[in-house]
Amino acid sequence: MIADAYDAFLLDLDGVLYRAEQPIAGAADVVTRLRALGKGLAFVTNNASRTPEAVVAHLASVGISADPAEVETSALTTAAALANRSVRRVTVIGEEGLRTALASTGIEIVGPDAQLDAVVVGWDRRVTYDDLRAASLAVQRGGRLFASNDDASYPAPDGYTWPGAGAILAAIEVATGVHAEVFGKPNPPILHAALDRAGGGRPLVVGDRLETDIEGATNAGWDAALVLTGISTRRDAAAAAHPPTYVLDDLRELVA
Repeated sequence: MIADAYDAFLLDLDGVLYRAEQPIAGAADVVTRLRALGKGLAFVTNNASRTPEAVVAHLASVGISADPAEVETSALTTAAALANRSVRRVTVIGEEGLRTALASTGIEIVGPDAQLDAVVVGWDRRVTYDDLRAASLAVQRGGRLFASNDDASYPAPDGYTWPGAGAILAAIEVATGVHAEVFGKPNPPILHAALDRAGGGRPLVVGDRLETDIEGATNAGWDAALVLTGISTRRDAAAAAHPPTYVLDDLRELVA
């Protein structure tokens, strides 16, 4: 079976283990089976809205046991990167996960009219036009523009998609002419951090998006499995410049 060839599994969340509040069939059983096989696991997500503890609680609600130490979010990766660059004061479009991660590194969150080093953008389901306007002005006044991720859409439970962080970010980029530096997948830091959480070894990246999960694995030089329970389709995979190592109907094929 596929799982025999790998030591660690870096599992995306939305579109792989669940869609919003709805569990994806068989996903919880596969996670349990991988643990029984002694595989290292990390839950790695571009969704910056939740803290690791909230991610674990949500996983539990869909029948999956996890520990916060196994969770790597784009919020954590972003906060670590900005702290290493001595960014000290930022204004944020984003939810609790991003704000908590930034604050935990000592970064001060301020209003968009305050003196600041940067504007940080993540997924925010309560964003308003005033937020976008104020963030755009802060960038034009000299604030650097960063984003936790630039996923254009979010996989909704009914099979449709909602605007993602990338859709929010695009409004600011178009308004200002400034392109953000993005820290989530497909950029390598988040995946390397996730592999550390999984205990190292030979990894398989498992996700539902070619442009984030699969491209990220390609950038890292790792194998990848695309599952067809989220955004990208089999036709998309066939046409991809860097196709995944595996295309699976769902997670159950990992341990079949």
